Amino acid sequence: MPKPTSVFVCQSCGSVHGKWAGRCDACGEWNTLVEEAKSQNAAPAHKRRKGRGLDFVDLGAETMDVPRLVTGIGELDRVTGGGLVSGSALLVGGDPGIGKSTLLLQAVGALAKQGKKVAYISGEESVGQVQRRAKRLGVADQPVSLASETSLTPILDALTATKPDVVIIDSIQTLWTDQLGAAPGTVAQVRACSQELVRFAKKSGSCVILVGHVTKDGQIAGPRVVEHMVDAVLYFEGERAHQFRILRAHKNRFGPTDEIGVFEMCDTGLSEVLNPSALFLDGRGDASEGSAVFAGLEGSRPVLTEIQALVAPAAFGTPRRAVVGWDSSRLAMVLAVLEARCGLSFAGKDVYLNVAGGFRINEPAADLAVAAAIASSSFDVSLPSDLVVFGEISLSGDVRPVSRADARLKEAAKLGFERALAAPSPKREGRNDNAAIPIIAIRSLRDLIRRVEAAAERGPDTPESWAA
Repeated sequence: MPKPTSVFVCQSCGSVHGKWAGRCDACGEWNTLVEEAKSQNAAPAHKRRKGRGLDFVDLGAETMDVPRLVTGIGELDRVTGGGLVSGSALLVGGDPGIGKSTLLLQAVGALAKQGKKVAYISGEESVGQVQRRAKRLGVADQPVSLASETSLTPILDALTATKPDVVIIDSIQTLWTDQLGAAPGTVAQVRACSQELVRFAKKSGSCVILVGHVTKDGQIAGPRVVEHMVDAVLYFEGERAHQFRILRAHKNRFGPTDEIGVFEMCDTGLSEVLNPSALFLDGRGDASEGSAVFAGLEGSRPVLTEIQALVAPAAFGTPRRAVVGWDSSRLAMVLAVLEARCGLSFAGKDVYLNVAGGFRINEPAADLAVAAAIASSSFDVSLPSDLVVFGEISLSGDVRPVSRADARLKEAAKLGFERALAAPSPKREGRNDNAAIPIIAIRSLRDLIRRVEAAAERGPDTPESWAA
């Protein structure tokens, strides 16, 4: 019986199947299996020649520092860990129109201005379109090698001949190689083209940056193996209705993965935001019901954002829970703790939660700020305008201290806040006078609810309610 010469590959997850099926067993997606030619490169195990083995080295041996290319764009250098690394491959993803091409074009323009040899290859736009954007961004006079091509073979030939320091491929989903019969954008083409470009980066020492499309779920389209092949995966996030954008590292072999870079979209491109807290709190007026300022932490940078909550009677039979900028399951936990430990009832009420400015919060330190905003809206009383809130809530209703409280308090003091609502830290017990601003110790959610109730009865600025 002849051996099969083709396999069926899922276009969603990249899993390989021996025969066609309507539904992929690995990811559960329907109608995603596409027939592809089976690779014949692997030799049988009994025919492989015995090699010379591996050359092991000592784990503590001296190594050279990783050479970096500093772009001059501080927020980009912060996220990458101090600059681009020679011989590395980066994958940048984001929603359409979010500003990926704009940011990378500004970066190569800054590198070319420093005398670096850079190449920008566009597979989605013509040369004229990229040139017009470069003029708008003010980088048209920089010596950037520009080309528009989707075939991988001439791209690799040109890069091998010119040997640039940095290469931009916009985007990886548009490339194709004649070694495969699949259409551009399929899992096989994306995987093969990415592998060749990563191999070129390692051999030549050039830094290759791949731009990737994202799916409706916000994940980079194509097989997950591409994210494993590259050295860093960066996501460019933001709401198109807001002017700021956030560059976040999800994987980085040469730096931290918890740093963010904040940019503001202007008529002349993306500009750096040196103080994100001032931007996220811009436009915040007097204190209002259901509003709390959260002192968060993104990597090594403290960021202050406004959390807004609205508790209203349910218009229909089933109460609604709507969350923007936070984890919906985390909100369900906070509501359950408020009901079980504090006696509040949300059975017939809608609860809406929003992080102002389109910012997304990922750390559990926002639990106390969310609970404070919900309590403020439930009792129809505003929190003091000079108050910041942070702390993690346990299922027992206790409030736990969070890391790097001093950095959060210093950022709050810099922006004019005069007191903080947080859990007392064991290291700072009895020493709150040394903090940048006084701390109102909150040990449990019951303590928070008692203070909010007292403020609702006596007034929001009652000294007894918000005394440190």
